[in-house]
Amino acid sequence: MNIPKKSTGYALVLGALGVVFGDIGTSPLYAFEAVFVDTLHPVAITPENIYGVLSLFIWSLILIVTLKYVFFIMRFDNGGEGGIVALMTLLLNKAGNHSALRRGFMPLGLLGAALFYGDGIITPAISVVSAVEGLETISPTLSPYVIPVSLFVLISLFVFQRQGTERITKLFGPTMLVWFLVIALMGVHAIFQNTDVLQAINPIYVIHFVQTESRLSFFVLGAVVLCMTGAEALYADMGHFGASPIRRAWIRLVFPALVLNYLGQGALVLQSPENTHNIFFRMAPEWALHGLVILATFATVVASQAVISGVFSMTQQLIQLRVIPRMRVVHTSEHVSGQVYLPAVNWLMLALVIAVVLYFQSSNAMGAAYGIAVTGTMLVTDFFALAVVIHLRRWPLLIAMLVILPFMIIDGLFLAANTLKFVNGGWFTVSFSLLVLLVIMTWLRGVSSIKSYEMMHSQQLSNFVNNLAVLKPYRSKGTAVCLTSDEQIAPMALVLMAERLHAIQTKVICLNVNIAEVPLVHEDQRHTMQDMGQGIYIIILKYGYRDQINLPNELAKLFPTDATIDHYGYIINRWSIEVARGAGWAVWRKRLFALLLRNATPQARMFDLPPDRVIEIGTRLIL
Repeated sequence: MNIPKKSTGYALVLGALGVVFGDIGTSPLYAFEAVFVDTLHPVAITPENIYGVLSLFIWSLILIVTLKYVFFIMRFDNGGEGGIVALMTLLLNKAGNHSALRRGFMPLGLLGAALFYGDGIITPAISVVSAVEGLETISPTLSPYVIPVSLFVLISLFVFQRQGTERITKLFGPTMLVWFLVIALMGVHAIFQNTDVLQAINPIYVIHFVQTESRLSFFVLGAVVLCMTGAEALYADMGHFGASPIRRAWIRLVFPALVLNYLGQGALVLQSPENTHNIFFRMAPEWALHGLVILATFATVVASQAVISGVFSMTQQLIQLRVIPRMRVVHTSEHVSGQVYLPAVNWLMLALVIAVVLYFQSSNAMGAAYGIAVTGTMLVTDFFALAVVIHLRRWPLLIAMLVILPFMIIDGLFLAANTLKFVNGGWFTVSFSLLVLLVIMTWLRGVSSIKSYEMMHSQQLSNFVNNLAVLKPYRSKGTAVCLTSDEQIAPMALVLMAERLHAIQTKVICLNVNIAEVPLVHEDQRHTMQDMGQGIYIIILKYGYRDQINLPNELAKLFPTDATIDHYGYIINRWSIEVARGAGWAVWRKRLFALLLRNATPQARMFDLPPDRVIEIGTRLIL
């Protein structure tokens, strides 16, 4: 049955509500309150300050989220995909072998990815805790239960990940639709109690606030940025829904609902300035509190799920780009290749989220740890956007700077304001992001060392084929598939078998799995094959970084009439690292790489190879 385009569009908009806007949509739970509960830089609760802060919220959503992300950044995609990794690979693909450009783009993109990991730890914690804190509004006696209930919800969420999210995500869209309608109605109801708050829409109050409270306004930016958490998700999830549904959902529902709710919170504070705790829940009538706490908890679960899924997807992309160690990837959907589950990442995230909740104890305390990762990622996106318009879109430098420099200045101010909160919690995000970046750079350094060793101690495949006539190894019946990182180089495992064991199979396939710097590769462009003679073949399988890889299935497609397809032997070279001093890098980093390599998921499992048909031949490397 053909679905009308209009219906399909509505379905995409509804899906985008559930996946894309969960994080930014739940920020009213804690963002506005965070400004007034900051004990280090308290904001006096006066009408002028409230109007100024509200105006900062509204115009930050207009300038950064609407103009920058929705209407500008989302114009740049890599095969329909968005986000830090997509931008990085888009630029790397353009840079080609230009080492100077690659040296600049790669570290910047990896820094953005590392910051996203920090965001992925804080988001579930602050979102769920802020929702459960609504119990305190129902009754102060429920305050001791906030942390236990939050931990129960978070643990249940992470435990559920292994079941996959295909079924439950169908509820995400309707849940968030109800959420945005509810928070909009709450805002409208509160605004009617004090319509003077509508003056905050006028940007003159931003200028007035900055002029009268110049020093304080800078510190306030550290809390204002909380209203934009999840803005990067609008761009990162573009590949799932397309730019148009995301734009429509933002303009027609999400943005108006957020503005109305923030104005409503401001009206409530104007009316009763003596109580700035749990402003969001105090907007609701008493009879609706129980239902609102439940709805808020569901909404924050949706927000957390979106971030967790984003971390899983980005990790899979980085694995296939070979910039982090291999990990087990489980595809949880038969229909959507992008729905994946990584057990190691899931349990590590759970442990860190629990630690964050137990350490910070409240959403306000977590707000200090939140901003650095968010603003850092935004600033990295600005630099990439500048590179894209100059190197890919061929904009004149002056025009590119005039368009992007204002965004960079604003994001830079947000980042600078948040760095002042380093001691109060920002240290966590920075430390974790730097740790992730250290692991990535150590892995890349070690992999580069292995490749250098291979180049020094290997031989051209064409030379190996010619030497077979001299070696005259025993050619046993059957087919061997040798994995190789370079199709022109004879796999080291194959050379060892021929020279030391004096035996190789009658048919040998040198298989190179090439992950291109694009999201997806069409089936028609998947493989190339070359007959080298002497029963030796080269097959190059090309994938995008979001493609699902299954080598036995691909070989079955290439050789559909081969009765022995299920009896192929897969020969893999396994590296054993011995650490020594020298070679230009620290011993402790070499030991870290050796540890990462030992614990990386074996290639056989990564490529779904039958374990009883895999032969591993070891090579020792002294680093």
